[in-house]
Amino acid sequence: MADIITLKQLCTELKLDPREARERLRSAARDPKKHPELVKLHKPRAAWSWVKGSAGEKEARGLFVAKN
Repeated sequence: MADIITLKQLCTELKLDPREARERLRSAARDPKKHPELVKLHKPRAAWSWVKGSAGEKEARGLFVAKN
């Protein structure tokens, strides 16, 4: 079974505000050319989570690291 990393875990690890993180993810999910993995993985009204080490997780981490 694959390890799952949630937005809460990512926010704790990177010391981010969860509300701001969700706003950034929603904004990025609207741009399929820049963030194709986030667009594929985003489900409305569902919690943000990724398989550990996946392209989606790397794209999300890159989104937060670039902004800090």
